[in-house]
Amino acid sequence: MGFLSMALFRLFLYPDSRVLFYKLLGTGKNGTFDMKPDFFSWGLLATWKNKEDFDDFLRTSFIGKYWKLFSSENWTILCQPLQSHGQWDGKKPFHSTSEQVSCEGPVAVLTRATIRVSKLRAFWSNVGAVAEEMKRSEGFISSVGIGEVPFLKQATFSIWENQESIDAFAYKKHTHRQVIKKTRAGQWYSEELFARFVPVATYGTFPGSKLSFQFSNNEVLNN
Repeated sequence: MGFLSMALFRLFLYPDSRVLFYKLLGTGKNGTFDMKPDFFSWGLLATWKNKEDFDDFLRTSFIGKYWKLFSSENWTILCQPLQSHGQWDGKKPFHSTSEQVSCEGPVAVLTRATIRVSKLRAFWSNVGAVAEEMKRSEGFISSVGIGEVPFLKQATFSIWENQESIDAFAYKKHTHRQVIKKTRAGQWYSEELFARFVPVATYGTFPGSKLSFQFSNNEVLNN
């Protein structure tokens, strides 16, 4: 069913003017880049002009109705872009608003890359150590590994208690810093993107239990 939906959804996403950018994604089993796919979980990453367009899409689109009919579990997180650099297939899909965005609470992070074929062995040999370091980091809440093309186009979406915990992992953890140096020196990626978001709302469960956390407005959304 997952393979079918990945192919089928493109027919409905491409002409939908409400959807500004989209990627249909498989998922990894261990919460980050993973060579072992989870054949029972699939993802859609998309951007909309506003929440009204998203709500309308979820209510009226074929995809929204398909999810309700066929999925046994569904999880959605709505995010507002905070900062982004890099590209995804030559595009810059995330643009922060001109308004001041509060980020005192949880922050979501997306890291994605297109890996050069000649650097696949180097990349995958370093994934496990970084993933374990991330999970042990203070302030880490949860993560999911997502992939657009097996082995080559990979991403991790993670949620953290605050920006300080992200910065501590990104710039102070030894293993992660060493791998970053290797990627730069060896030019592992032909394209990459790094983005941070402010979580706005979350609905549903993934994987198997409710994922709830404190928002900066002191409201806990866990339904």
